[in-house]
Amino acid sequence: MCVELGGSPGVCWRLSGRGARMESMAVPDVLSALDPEQREVAAALTGPVCVIAGAGTGKTRAITHRIAHGVLSGAFDPRRVLAVTFTTRAAGEMRGRLRTLGVEGVQARTFHSAALRQARYFWPQVTGSDLPEIAQSKLSLVGAAANRCRVGTDRATLRDLASEIEWAKVSNVLAERYPEAAEAALREVAGIDAPTVARVYAAYEDLKSDRAVIDMEDILLAAVGLLDANPGVADAVRAQYHHFVVDEYQDVSPLQQRLLDLWVGDRDEICVVGDPAQTIYSFAGARPDYLLDFTQRFPAATTVRLFRDYRSTPQVVNVANAVLRPSSRTSKGVVLEAQRPSGPEAVFIEHPDEVAEAEWVAGEIRRLIAAGVPAREIAVLFRVNAQSENYEQALSDAGIAYVVRGAERFFERAEVRQAAMLLRGALRAGDTAADSPDAAAATAAVLSAAGWSAKPPAGGGAARERWESLAAVVSLAEDLVAARPDATLADVVAELEARAAAQHAPVADGVTLASLHAAKGLEWDAVFVIGVHEGTLPLNYAETPEQIEEERRLLYVGVTRAREHLAVTWSLSRQPGGRGSRKPSRFLDGVRPGRSARAGGRTTRSAASRTRSPARCRTCGTALVDATARKLGRCGDCPSAVDEELFERLRAWRLERAQEQKVPAYVVFTDATLTALAEAKPADEAALRAVPGVGQSKLERYGADVLRLCSEASGDSSDDADTKVVKK
Repeated sequence: MCVELGGSPGVCWRLSGRGARMESMAVPDVLSALDPEQREVAAALTGPVCVIAGAGTGKTRAITHRIAHGVLSGAFDPRRVLAVTFTTRAAGEMRGRLRTLGVEGVQARTFHSAALRQARYFWPQVTGSDLPEIAQSKLSLVGAAANRCRVGTDRATLRDLASEIEWAKVSNVLAERYPEAAEAALREVAGIDAPTVARVYAAYEDLKSDRAVIDMEDILLAAVGLLDANPGVADAVRAQYHHFVVDEYQDVSPLQQRLLDLWVGDRDEICVVGDPAQTIYSFAGARPDYLLDFTQRFPAATTVRLFRDYRSTPQVVNVANAVLRPSSRTSKGVVLEAQRPSGPEAVFIEHPDEVAEAEWVAGEIRRLIAAGVPAREIAVLFRVNAQSENYEQALSDAGIAYVVRGAERFFERAEVRQAAMLLRGALRAGDTAADSPDAAAATAAVLSAAGWSAKPPAGGGAARERWESLAAVVSLAEDLVAARPDATLADVVAELEARAAAQHAPVADGVTLASLHAAKGLEWDAVFVIGVHEGTLPLNYAETPEQIEEERRLLYVGVTRAREHLAVTWSLSRQPGGRGSRKPSRFLDGVRPGRSARAGGRTTRSAASRTRSPARCRTCGTALVDATARKLGRCGDCPSAVDEELFERLRAWRLERAQEQKVPAYVVFTDATLTALAEAKPADEAALRAVPGVGQSKLERYGADVLRLCSEASGDSSDDADTKVVKK
C-alpha cells in the first residue's frame, strides 16, 4: 500500500512488515532512464542493500541514481551521505554524475581520502599534536629497514618487501605474527624467508616512529584507532554520516572493512556494490568474502543482481560467460545478458611463436585503424609487463603509435637499462664472458649479476617482473644467435641499442598496451588478450585452487574490456624456430571453437598450421629472426648498400611530415624502413610496396613523396615521378 505521510510533495511511502519505504513520484526523470534492476537499486532507499553487478551492467549509474533519488525525494540529506570508492578517478566520476543529476554536497571519496580527512581533524583533539607527516618515499624507508637487517636492497626486492608490508598492515597482521600469517596465506617474497621479512617489517615501523612519519596504511590505522578508542570521535562521525555507499566492494581489505564497520556502527544504512568475478587483487589483501557473505551479516538485506550488459556485443558476452562457467564463484555472481546488437565473432588464434603473434596483432590493429577504429579505442592486454616488448617492437615497426599504461616501456625499465649497462661494461672491461663463442650464454652469464637465473623466482611481485624482463633480454640474445650463429656479445649490445633507439616516446592518442590488472575499470572498442597459454595465464606459480581461480578472473576481466572486437591469442614457443611445446590455457577449454562448447567464437585457422617460411638475408641467406633484420632484409653485419645521402633526405622529409601531423617520427616510417628504402631505392609502386614497413595506407599517404626522393637520388627528376602511385 502506498500512502502520503507528508514531507516532500508527491512523495509516497510504501508500508511493509519492515516499516516504511520511500517511493518517489516527484522525480520520475531520475528513475525513468533505468532498467528494471537498476531501478530496483535506486528505489531501495532504506536498510542494507547488496548489489551484485556484472561487468558493463551500469553499476555506477545505478548507485548514483540511488543517491540522487534519495536526495531529491528528501530521504537523504546530501551532507550526510558518504560514497566510498577505490580510486580518485572513480570518486570524481561519481561526483560529476551526481552534479549532472542536480545533486550537490554528497561526499564521494576514496577510503584513504575519507580516513585522512577524519584523522587530520580528530588527531589534534585527542593527542594534542598534529597528525604526523606522510612519508614521501616508502621505498627509501624500506631500504633503510632492509639495511638494518642486512637484506639486499635492489629495487625489485624493495618493491616486494614494500608490497608485503602493505599486505600485512591491511590484513591487520603485526610484524611478530607475520611468519605464521604468511604461511597460512601462502605468501612468498623471492629469496627472503618469512622471519626475515618480519624483521624488516618491524625495523620499518621503528624507523617511521623515529622519523615521526606515517605511510598510507597508517592513515587507515589512525582513523580506526581514533574511532575505536574514543567513543566521542565515533559518535561525531556517525552523526555526520547517516548513509553509506561502497563501490567495488569485492576489493575491500580487512582494515578497510574494520573502518567501514566503525563508521556504520550499529546501523544498517549501507549499500554495497561489487562483482565477485572481478576479484583480482587478493595479493594486495582484497577479500571478496565481505561481498559474498553480506547477506549473512545482514539477513534482511535487499539483494539486486545487475546482469544486463550494455558494454559488449553478444559475441563478447558469450565468451565472458564461458570463461567463468567452470568457476564455483559464479553461483553467487551473475550470468551476463548482452543488450547491444550483434557484432563480429570473437577470434581465437594460435601462433608458432611470440614474434609471429605480435606481428599478427600489429597487422590486425592496422586493419582496424584503416577501417575507422580510433587507435585510442584499441588495447593489447597481457599477464606480465615483460610481454609488452614484442608488441612495442611490432607496433613501432608498423608505424602505429602506442601508450604503455601502468608500467614503464620495456627499454625504459630499470632492470633492462641495467642489463644494457652490464653488457656494455663487460665488453669494455674485457670480461671473459664477452669472449664466449656463444653470445646467448655470454648474455646470461653477464646478467646473472643482475639477478638472472635459468629458474624463475618463487612467487610473484616485482622480483618476478624483473626476472621476466631479464628473461626477455636473454631471449633476444638467443633469437640473435639462432639467426646468426657467429653473433657476439657486441652484436647483442648493438641490437639492444638499436631497438631502444627505434622506440620513441609514446603519444597520448595511441594503442594501449596494458597488463590485465592495469586494464581493470577501462574499456575499448577492440581488445587483444595475448599470451593466453599455460605458464603465463595461469602463471606457473599459481598453484592452489584459489590462485588458479584468480588467474581465471583475470582473463574474464580482460575479455569484458572489449565492446565489439575481441581476439584471444597464444603462441606455441617463445622464439621463432623454437620447440612448440606450449599449450593453450586451460581457461579456454569449452570457450574456443572446436571444444566442448561454442562460446561465441568462430573457428579460425591456426597460424601454426600454416607454413611460415622464415625470411632470409638477401646477402648471405641466413634466416632472419628479429624484426629489424626482417625489415632490412639482411643481417645486421652483412654489407649494406644504403645510399647515405638518400637516407638523410628521407629522415629530413620524415621529420617534416611528423611535425605536420603532430606524431612521433616512427609513426611515419621507422629508421629500419628508411634504411631499407635507401638501400632498395624503389622506382615504382610495385618496388615500393615490396619494402617491409610500407603497407597500403602508407603507400597512399607517403608513396609519391618517397618515389620522388628516390627518383631524385637516382638522377631521374622527371615530372611524372610522383605520379607512379595509384590510390586503390
